[in-house]
Amino acid sequence: MAVKSPILSYFPTLIYEAPLIKNSKSLNSLVKESKLDSLRIFEHDNEGHKWSQSHYANGYTSYSSISKLHEMNSTFMDLRKHIDKHVVKYVKALGLETEDSLEMVSCWLNIMPPGGTHSLHLHPLAVISGTFYVEVPKGSGVIKFEDPRLSKMMAAPPRKDKFESGAFARITPQKGHLVLFESWLRHEVEVNRGKNERISISFNYA
Repeated sequence: MAVKSPILSYFPTLIYEAPLIKNSKSLNSLVKESKLDSLRIFEHDNEGHKWSQSHYANGYTSYSSISKLHEMNSTFMDLRKHIDKHVVKYVKALGLETEDSLEMVSCWLNIMPPGGTHSLHLHPLAVISGTFYVEVPKGSGVIKFEDPRLSKMMAAPPRKDKFESGAFARITPQKGHLVLFESWLRHEVEVNRGKNERISISFNYA
């Protein structure tokens, strides 16, 4: 007879990370198309560049100017269809009672050159958020998630590394991969210490 463990696990924080498409040929094709369309947007989005100068340290985002990429052209529409499938899996793992009502409501471009960073923030008024990584040069920065219990740890000692716990959890992005998280979870992007710019597409579901 198996002995029941006295350790119970409650309130887990689940983060989803996977390649967008299993077929490498299809994935590489979509990544290539996404990069070309992203660079075109970057070139012509004067309003976005202006906003980014004061709100996105050393980088560019279309968050304030072009935030519905999934409604723009076939590339981003195709991207949304693939992301939808992953969101369904993630929502099921979370146990959310959404009754299939979640849909992508915003989608925007981020380009982070060397030295660029994105400070700690969350995504209010959304349920699921995430990022698809189009170009991730070596050393271009990890995405870092804050432990949601952090403000309650008044007298908690640090944890050993093997427990993969503490103030933050880090995920190193991979080209062609997707990261999903609940929108209330605070996160940031560390400084791009690489030699080339990092390109990603972020989104919200509500």
